[in-house]
Amino acid sequence: MSQSRGALDGYRVLDCSIAMAGPFAAQRLGDLGADVVKIEPTAGEWQRFAAAGGARGNRINVSFLSLNRNKRSLAIDAKSDDGAAVLRELVASADVFLQNYRPGVAKRLGLDYETLSAINPGLVYVSISGYGETGPYVSRPGQDLLVQAMSGAMLSAGRDGEPPMPAGQYLADAVTASTAFEAVLVALLHRERTGEGQLVTVNMLDALTTLQMQELSVFTVGGVPQRRGAEPSAHVYIRAPYGVFETSDGFMALAFADLEGLGRIIGEPSFAGLDPEVDGWARRDEIHAKVALRLRAGTTERWVDELLAAGMWAGPVYGYQDLLDDPQIAHNGTFVEYDHPTEGRVKVPGFPYRFSATPARIDRGAPLAGQHTREVLAELGIDDDRVDALLASGVVVETTLEPVEPQVAR
Repeated sequence: MSQSRGALDGYRVLDCSIAMAGPFAAQRLGDLGADVVKIEPTAGEWQRFAAAGGARGNRINVSFLSLNRNKRSLAIDAKSDDGAAVLRELVASADVFLQNYRPGVAKRLGLDYETLSAINPGLVYVSISGYGETGPYVSRPGQDLLVQAMSGAMLSAGRDGEPPMPAGQYLADAVTASTAFEAVLVALLHRERTGEGQLVTVNMLDALTTLQMQELSVFTVGGVPQRRGAEPSAHVYIRAPYGVFETSDGFMALAFADLEGLGRIIGEPSFAGLDPEVDGWARRDEIHAKVALRLRAGTTERWVDELLAAGMWAGPVYGYQDLLDDPQIAHNGTFVEYDHPTEGRVKVPGFPYRFSATPARIDRGAPLAGQHTREVLAELGIDDDRVDALLASGVVVETTLEPVEPQVAR
């Protein structure tokens, strides 16, 4: 059986997004075989110049590298008449158009849904915003930390009176990317059935709010207040003990333990006879404090082994190197390695899904700005003379790179 290019082979995605949420969503589509053309300014997308962690790379920084594999780059001045004309030609051949422009920008560029759907009625047009397409916050910056703060999630963990703690990931961006990815697949399925394209809108605040389906339902339907305690519980709506605890050599996580059994293992006699579903709530701070004191006397490995053997839920707290070294991560093939023509051998997270017939794969690393300009324009039927004229006028730019064989991730 020949290997499929991917379930989305034959679909073309125009990625006009910047930063993380949009590019990450488009990358997921590329991983599954879609032809993703990254439309970026002639100077290159913003993320090329914003290096997370200061990891700048050789010619492509790690931030951009991590969010733009399996894409081709067309670097074009969309504000010029000639550039806008080329983009409209490209839209006619596209299946998905994805953008996260500031409010009003798409309309000014002639790249709004109404304009593009008139060119291509089957187009799936995805618009990502911080807070929505309209409304009182439409002009606010949709930045990850700000959205996390507004979502209410920061006050569902930690200790009362201490500052709220944001997630250790770009959580709002990542959740929005996954939401947009799902929405594209649904819209493409609808088009397969009806032939109809449509406008899809996704915003970061709604994505992170709806992620908290259970927590917010406990609040709105159950009427249970979001109240942090005196001890740093990992979640206000889960009984004690539930959280991260210090051990003699590190930290461990403990969840939903039977109190009497836990007391026997850690040497806490006061837990005898306690009802987890009653006392775990009524005496939450007291239980947390006693567990924390006892666990400091032993190693993480000791406690995790003993608790797991007793059927309780416990595990170590990892740093990134621990994660890379974990045998389950190795078994799963969670990380992939491939050769990038400018950045060398790179090791990055792979794919969150597995398909027996249409596996995700890496055919190309993140491109240089304009690396595929001539190639993409030639596919539109634009002849060499017109391409040369566009290059000479600065409407598009081209970055040349010695060709290399595509590297399929192992």
